[in-house]
Amino acid sequence: MANLENFPIAELSVGLSKTYSKTLTEKDILLFAACSGDLNPVHLDKTYAATTVFGEPIAHGMWTGALISAAIATQLPGPGSIYRGQTLTFKNPVKVGDTVTVTLTISEIKERLKLVVLDCEAKNQDGKLIAKGVAEVIAPSEKQILEIPILPEIKIG
Repeated sequence: MANLENFPIAELSVGLSKTYSKTLTEKDILLFAACSGDLNPVHLDKTYAATTVFGEPIAHGMWTGALISAAIATQLPGPGSIYRGQTLTFKNPVKVGDTVTVTLTISEIKERLKLVVLDCEAKNQDGKLIAKGVAEVIAPSEKQILEIPILPEIKIG
């Protein structure tokens, strides 16, 4: 089984960077709508979305925000991190089939507070900027290596 490994505050340095990628599926859009309650037709109704500037359904903006959260939780600093704050600007839509890669780069460390400031960028498979912002995270104190949990299969229908 695969593991998740964190970077405790003592192992972090300005400039350290990690990435996390995921490809958007129709199921992701439906699950995000179900979990969040965001039923905007631009995400869920192909006929409606065709009348918009996007021409087809797009992901919820916060789906990209959730990828940043996943990158923090699994990559940098990793398990045990506490996501404290985020600024985020959306630049382009994400459509079904797009692969979004989040890059986190440490820009500042406040060791006394164990606070890490991360520059966040999300780009699609063509290198087009999807979103960018800055996150503040409290880094873990101790090293951890944990098994990746097996999630249940979720069926829609």
